[in-house]
Amino acid sequence: MMKFIYYLTMARSRKMIIRMYGKDFYIKFKSRSDSWFGRVLKETPDIGKSIFSFNYAYAPSYVAWYKAMMELGMDQKQADELMWHMNEKMLLTIPKPLLHMVGKAYLNSFRKKAKQHILRQENGSLHPFDWEIEYKDINENEFMINIKKCGFIAYADRFDAGGILPGICAVDYIVAYYMKNGFHRTKTLGYGDDCCDCRYALNGSCPLKPGKEQK
Repeated sequence: MMKFIYYLTMARSRKMIIRMYGKDFYIKFKSRSDSWFGRVLKETPDIGKSIFSFNYAYAPSYVAWYKAMMELGMDQKQADELMWHMNEKMLLTIPKPLLHMVGKAYLNSFRKKAKQHILRQENGSLHPFDWEIEYKDINENEFMINIKKCGFIAYADRFDAGGILPGICAVDYIVAYYMKNGFHRTKTLGYGDDCCDCRYALNGSCPLKPGKEQK
């Protein structure tokens, strides 16, 4: 899955990157990203059957892209913007008419597995790169997750790539916006808060980018 995500996103983003930064930049970016991805992937452990396994599958790509961007002289704002567009391109690989169905299926699956995840968490059996959460059902359409520890933060620190945050935190908004799920968050670990207080709705709406409270 990690290789699939990396190579598909690179392919999907090629024209966009060339349009924004030129062909020479893309060639250098791809070369450096490929090199970093190969190195990082070899040192990426399996976190087991976590409900966050799909999220975690993006981690080596994020680190590889960020490292390449920094080597090419991008500033943090440019890196965040390019990463945002690459995530958008990857998500829109799925035809738009199917996105809401996929989003609902993912959130329903998450709800079913949340109690098991918390049990593993309480037993101390989570991998150090996994997520620690608090979970609460609100109604049939909505639930809340307070993320107390983010696997992306631990992973990024391992590879000296903390700069991927808080930029990649905006991906939650991209996903919810296109999948027509409700999503709201006022605190984010990536911004230095004590948790990510996420509220999800199977049917709802979400802005494409974080609001002022998350900037």
